[in-house]
Amino acid sequence: MVAANRLLGVNKLGQSVWLDFISRDIISSGELKKLIEEDGISGVTTNPTIFEKAISAGQVYNEAIQRLATQGKSAEEVYDVLTSEDVAGAADLLRGVHKSSQGIDGYVSIETWPKYAHDVVKTVDYARRIARMVGRENILIKVPATKEGPAAIERLIAEGINVNVTLIFSLRHYESVAQAYIRGLKAREKKGADLKSVVSVASVFVSRIDTAVDKLLDAMLKETSDPAMQKDIRSLRGKAAVANSKIVYQHFKEIFASSDVKALQKKGARLQRVLWGSTGTKDPTYSDVKYMEELIGPDTVNTLPPATISAFKDHGVARSTLTEEVEEAHRVLDRLSGLGIDVDAVCQKVQDEGVKAFADSFDALISSIEAKRKNLAKVV
Repeated sequence: MVAANRLLGVNKLGQSVWLDFISRDIISSGELKKLIEEDGISGVTTNPTIFEKAISAGQVYNEAIQRLATQGKSAEEVYDVLTSEDVAGAADLLRGVHKSSQGIDGYVSIETWPKYAHDVVKTVDYARRIARMVGRENILIKVPATKEGPAAIERLIAEGINVNVTLIFSLRHYESVAQAYIRGLKAREKKGADLKSVVSVASVFVSRIDTAVDKLLDAMLKETSDPAMQKDIRSLRGKAAVANSKIVYQHFKEIFASSDVKALQKKGARLQRVLWGSTGTKDPTYSDVKYMEELIGPDTVNTLPPATISAFKDHGVARSTLTEEVEEAHRVLDRLSGLGIDVDAVCQKVQDEGVKAFADSFDALISSIEAKRKNLAKVV
C-alpha cells in the first residue's frame, strides 16, 4: 500500500506549497512537471541567489549564453533573457494549476534587480519590462519590502501587475505591504479596471529571524552563570521566528476582514495571501520540517527548498497550527524584549542584510555571466 503524500495533506488544510528553486534542467528533465503532478507543488519562487547557483554551476546555460553573446548582448541583458526563459518555461508547466485554481495558484516569481530596492521609479519600470519579456499571466514580480517598496507595490497593483512582496520580516514591514496592496486595489477600482485579474502574496521570511535572535541569546548564555537565567534563555532559542509569523498571520486575518476589503472582494478582489519564505531549517539541532509544520493554515503559501520538500514527504505532519498558541507567541516576544532583544530592530537589520545579500548574489552572477559570455564568444 502506497503511503499518502504528506504534502497533499497540507493542501487540504488551505495552504499551497511552492518550490523555492528553479533551474533550466529541472524544467527540461521533467522533474518540475513531476513535482506539480505528483506532489501538488502549485508555484515556483526564485531570487538572485537561486539563479546565481543555477547559472554559475555547470554547463546547462552555456549554449544559451553563447548564443546571446554572439548577438552582442551585455551580461545584464543575458541575465534578463535567461531568467525570463526559465520563468516562462516554469509558468507554462503551471498553466493547468493556474486555470484549475481559478488564478489562485500556478504562479512563478521573478525578482526585480536588487540594486533597485530603494528606487521606486526604477523598480516599477523594471517590473513592467520583465513582465512584458516573460509574457505570461501567471507570474509574480518580486518587489522587496524596503521603505520604498509600498509605493512601488501600490503602483504595480493599480496597473494590474502581479506582485510577490519579498523580504518581509517584521509586523511593521507586513502591515505597510498589506496596506499598499489595498491602496493599489482601490486605485484600480477607481479607474474601473478589473480587480480579479491582479494577484499578490506577501512573503514573510522566517528562519533568518531565529538565526539572528539565537545568536544574541547564545551571547547572553556566555555572559551569565545563573542557572535559572540560562534555562530561561535556552527556552527561547528557536521561538522568535514562529512567534513573529503567527502574530503576522493574526494581523493578516484582521486586515483582510475589514469592511473596506470586503467591499473590494465583492467586486472580485483577491486576498493578498501570506507566504512563508526562508523556511529551510538553518540550525541542525532543530527539526528539518520545523518551519513547515509550525506554520500551516488557510489562505497561506509555504515555499520550500527541495531538501525540505523531501523531508516533509518523508516525516512531516500535516496539521493546522498557525492559530495555535497565539498568546504564547506574544509572550515569547515580550520575554525577548525583557532580555533587551528588540525583535523589530532585529527584523530591520536582517532585512537590510537580505537586500545586500541579494545584491551581492546578483553582482556575482553578472560577473560569472560576463566571464562565460567572453569565453564562449571566442569559441564561435
